[in-house]
Amino acid sequence: MSEPGNADIKKLTFERAIEELETIVKRLEEGKVPLEESVAIYERGEALKRRCEELLRQAEARVEKITLDASGKPAGTEPLDIN
Repeated sequence: MSEPGNADIKKLTFERAIEELETIVKRLEEGKVPLEESVAIYERGEALKRRCEELLRQAEARVEKITLDASGKPAGTEPLDIN
């Protein structure tokens, strides 16, 4: 259910998506945006939020913790248990 205007969001980095999301929030908080535009940028903001969440989940899945041997030296890695 992707909208044509939001297709570019799938290509954004986390940093770029969060930056754009912050800009949208500021514009909406100012209250000077016409209703029709407010709805459109709110919808884009929702899509940006989902993109950020997706990228964070992907990063979380890649995080590993370093395991140490008996002498305290790095011995390898294992998946990070975030529970």
